[in-house]
Amino acid sequence: MRVVVAPDKFKGSLEAADVVEHLAAGLRAVDPSVEVVAVPVADGGEGTLDAAVGAGFTACPATVTGPVGEPVETEYAVRGRTAVVEMAQASGLVALPTVGHGEPVPDAGGATSRGTGELVRAALDAGARTVVLGVGGSACTDGGAGLLQGLGARLLDDAGQELGRGGAALSRLARVDLSGLDPRVRGARFVLAADVDNPLTGPRGAAAVFGPQKGADPDTVERLDAALAVFRDRLAEALGPDVLEAAAAPGAGAAGGVGFAALAVLGAVRRPGIDVVLELTGLAGRVAGADLVVTGEGSLDEQSLGGKTPLGVAAAAHAAGVPVVAVCGRTTLAPEVLRGAGFARTWALADLEPDPRVSMREAGRLLEQVGADLAREMPGLVHGTTPAHPAPSTAGAPDQKDQ
Repeated sequence: MRVVVAPDKFKGSLEAADVVEHLAAGLRAVDPSVEVVAVPVADGGEGTLDAAVGAGFTACPATVTGPVGEPVETEYAVRGRTAVVEMAQASGLVALPTVGHGEPVPDAGGATSRGTGELVRAALDAGARTVVLGVGGSACTDGGAGLLQGLGARLLDDAGQELGRGGAALSRLARVDLSGLDPRVRGARFVLAADVDNPLTGPRGAAAVFGPQKGADPDTVERLDAALAVFRDRLAEALGPDVLEAAAAPGAGAAGGVGFAALAVLGAVRRPGIDVVLELTGLAGRVAGADLVVTGEGSLDEQSLGGKTPLGVAAAAHAAGVPVVAVCGRTTLAPEVLRGAGFARTWALADLEPDPRVSMREAGRLLEQVGADLAREMPGLVHGTTPAHPAPSTAGAPDQKDQ
């Protein structure tokens, strides 16, 4: 039997590569002859870099400006003339300083995306001419102003002084100077891997929808939204009215507005994150000829149906005529919905261990148990004689998705 194992991470518990390893261990414990093809994937946010490296990209170290201004040791990935930049690595919640039990300390008004721009510049230095921007999990709401600063732009106040970091400072922006923008940007192709369709400002904008996830209270949300509008207008003065269209375009509000800067200045093309990652990993070719595909993520729920990793992997499996099953920390979806989504069988760790803290802490052991169960059921799964889905569990790990 040849089994392709292509899950996303179980957030807060295991990275995607670890999920593959534990499932493979369980499969082989029952059937040592099974051939496991490991394809850790992601939906364009956290984990995108790991997925690229797993697909043959080379990880390249870089030191960049972190979200609150301190140096951060991070990486980007290169294969040929294509680079993958994961925003979370440089400008994400995971890059924030922590306190206590490792809880990040948010800085909704002051966090910057500058490090992401510096990563892009490093990728251009390495010869990249196509740059994939995976923008999930950001810590900032600066409209991508920091991204542009990292690429050489200057943001000036009335006195001609450079603004400080973060979205709140944009309220004092008088002029955007793009004369120092890295000229290689014009010759490069940028892909914005983003699933959200929010505009830059307004009730569905970056500040209103995502600001509270980054520590912004209602007053801060209001100030950030107004500051982003100032940034939009000053950038339009520098580049022309097309900037206003970019601000209203779907995806402009992604990653605290980094989508806006990418669309308006870098000329990026927005694509669903899972589609981009599946192309990077070459999943379609690796699924061809397999007997079974296994996918999953921490929480398999309504959000998953909107184009998250499991649905993207399932689509690739169906296109190749290969049955697909899902493994998750928990699922809130009814059996008929899971079947309608294309999964021949679904396992939830919450059905094995209802205590969410234990489930997350011992996810590796539980996944090995699932892998063993999967190996025993595999003949029926491959030949279409599987039992009906068990009732989904709403217990277990809390929602473990990206923001």
